[in-house]
Amino acid sequence: MEKLSISFDLYTYESLVKLPLEDQSLLQKAIKSRNKAYAPYSSFKVGAAVLLENGEVVLGNNQENASYPSGLCAERVAVFQAGACFPGIAIKAIAISAASELYILNKPAAPCGNCRQSIAEYEHKQKSPIRILMMGSTGPVYKINSLADILPLGFESSYLK
Repeated sequence: MEKLSISFDLYTYESLVKLPLEDQSLLQKAIKSRNKAYAPYSSFKVGAAVLLENGEVVLGNNQENASYPSGLCAERVAVFQAGACFPGIAIKAIAISAASELYILNKPAAPCGNCRQSIAEYEHKQKSPIRILMMGSTGPVYKINSLADILPLGFESSYLK
């Protein structure tokens, strides 16, 4: 038996203002989008801002409905919108901001498994990493350099051939 270890680099910033200006701006857009989320059932609002290689920024936020949990997460709303409106344009980064209406979320919330798989599809398709920025309503910001870091051994199209 052979043991292999999987690890990745997680960068932490004390707060939003400690980030490079481009990342601050992208997270601010995610916060604004978060504030428009429709989350009457979970009271957990998430906003996402996708930065494309052409400089465009596409926004998304979670959208719930009474047939909970059949709504859609902010990350997938933004990524799918980017793919629909700007096909073939690579995604450089995704900023995610989450907040609860019931308590103060003082740590970042990472994308759920469905969102990780969806973002991984774009990363694989474009053959370049997607930087992910994550923050709660307050507190530190986490940065990873590739979605593959938080979805090791991910499933992708080569398995279907």
